[in-house]
Amino acid sequence: MKLPFLLFIVCLSVIVTAQPTQKPPLHGKNWMAVTGKPLAATAGAIIFQRGGNAVDAACAMLASTCTMWDVLSWGGETQALIYNPKTKKVIAINAMGVAPTGATVEFFKSKGYNFPPEYGALAATTPGTVGGLCYMLSQYGTMSLKEVLAPAMELAAGYPIEAQTANSMERNKAMLKEWPYSKAVFFPHLGEKREAPEAGEIFVQKDLLQTLTKMIAAEQEALKKGKQRKDAIMAAYDRFYKGDIAKEFVRGCREQGGLITMEDLARWKPVEEEPTHVNYKGIEVYKLQQWTQGPVMLQALNVLENFDLKAMGYNSAKYIHTLYQAMSLTFADRDFYYGDPRFATNQPMKGLLSKAYAKQRAGLIDWGKNDSTIGPGNPYPFEGKTNPYINLLQQRGFTPDTSKRNFVPRHDVRENAFTMPDTAYMDRLWRGTTSVEAADKDGWVVSITPSGGWLPACIAGHTGVGMSQRMQSFVLDSVLNPFNVVAPGKRPRVTLTPSLAMKDGKPYASFAVQGGDTQDQNLLQFFLNMAEFGMTVQQACEAANINSNQLWLSLGGTKTDDRKPRPGSLLLNSRTPEAVQTELKRMGYTLSFDDRSSGPINAIWFDWKHGSFWGGSSNNGEDYGIGW
Repeated sequence: MKLPFLLFIVCLSVIVTAQPTQKPPLHGKNWMAVTGKPLAATAGAIIFQRGGNAVDAACAMLASTCTMWDVLSWGGETQALIYNPKTKKVIAINAMGVAPTGATVEFFKSKGYNFPPEYGALAATTPGTVGGLCYMLSQYGTMSLKEVLAPAMELAAGYPIEAQTANSMERNKAMLKEWPYSKAVFFPHLGEKREAPEAGEIFVQKDLLQTLTKMIAAEQEALKKGKQRKDAIMAAYDRFYKGDIAKEFVRGCREQGGLITMEDLARWKPVEEEPTHVNYKGIEVYKLQQWTQGPVMLQALNVLENFDLKAMGYNSAKYIHTLYQAMSLTFADRDFYYGDPRFATNQPMKGLLSKAYAKQRAGLIDWGKNDSTIGPGNPYPFEGKTNPYINLLQQRGFTPDTSKRNFVPRHDVRENAFTMPDTAYMDRLWRGTTSVEAADKDGWVVSITPSGGWLPACIAGHTGVGMSQRMQSFVLDSVLNPFNVVAPGKRPRVTLTPSLAMKDGKPYASFAVQGGDTQDQNLLQFFLNMAEFGMTVQQACEAANINSNQLWLSLGGTKTDDRKPRPGSLLLNSRTPEAVQTELKRMGYTLSFDDRSSGPINAIWFDWKHGSFWGGSSNNGEDYGIGW
């Protein structure tokens, strides 16, 4: 290697690690709370100051973000990774709702859909957040539900609403006013020029406050009868899923055309499960199972481990090309093989996450240009099996052993050419979700990516609870994904993906981001920013990311053409050097630019040398945190 090139890499490393940030990093030695709204972070701080652990604080932040409509509501879904310092293990909480009774392929196709609808009562899975919160709190928290929900209840009684949320209500009012219960909650100024609240106005949610009050009443009644803390919390859970709250939720849902029944709510339960993980250069990275897109980041890390990324240089043309190709390979697998494992015994996750499979996939990368023909691989031989879906891959024009196409079927041809992502497309790419990160001095660490029920949300009756829109993440055609075809009781394959990393047997980082299909793209780059380029957690949160559109969208649009991949479409940060742009164009990429090239990343890094926490939060959005 020539000396000038070595000097260039050294200088680049210095520039990367010394770059200033727009937000200061957070520091604390006792606890750290980071989430999507400043007031919600304050709720976490309140619980910490009252003696709660990281699980208590995370539940308080979750409740508060739901109450403040931080691109989610109480009727959405919650998924979490928790590090338990007592067992020294990472556990996964699956509180994703399921497709209700009557949600079949035939039902949706009879209404002219190619995918389930993205809005309204028909888009709703059963609510999962309430159950997930109650389960986490009862099993791993220390406080009562009454204590943990106190900040959220105060917010429901009235809080000064932010411009971002208030403007979203006003912007979506035509749709929101189609649903009577949403109309009553979101528009205190009906008939005026602006019908939604103004920024700073005290926004009151009486129905939601009543729902939360009923849950607390159930808990307190159980305690009076001598029930233990855990059982009392689950009494509140039962009132929501089986009692009078459930009855009103179901009535309001079905009145507005939804499918959810009382039996659907009563049968659903949150699940504690084993997370998936891979080792990347000595760091164990944990994700949820394949009912989320989480393993796609693990697959990408396995592919990228075959290359010297640091030598390429941070966000050089070669580095960006390598990331894009690795993501194209792994997202193609996601789009075909991921789905609810409870409905399949033959998902090839062992093969997909094997180092040998990753090495084979890495060998497919074309170093001269973008490969628009990349498709799903064949991981089954890597676990000693034969692929039972060869015929489906062949229908799509793929040669399974090479993942290359020998023709492009009509199913995958876009009806309209594209030049760059339009507003509607980018909204679908980045839609929904917030994140909650918490850690304490006793070693508890929590990473949550809750979502669902975002604006414009359809509220279920007089519960004040916005219903999930996650049905849209199912497919209706097994040719697209045989594991993610809608069926009653099934969880959709979602984009939601909390992350937790361990090093030398201790927590290394807890991180998550909002942003639909871009989540694991952004989190992959965040992780590499720290692990490969030595950035601090705040630098890594703010660093310029890229977004690939060479994937099937998980959200938005009921027609197949709405969801199709856009091969070679690449979003870059506006500050990307012209030389890098020129090289990427030469390689066949179609470039677009934005100052915001990722959703707001929230993270905690564990400084074991000094015995402290570092908190980071992106400069995109309202997200921030508090440490002590």
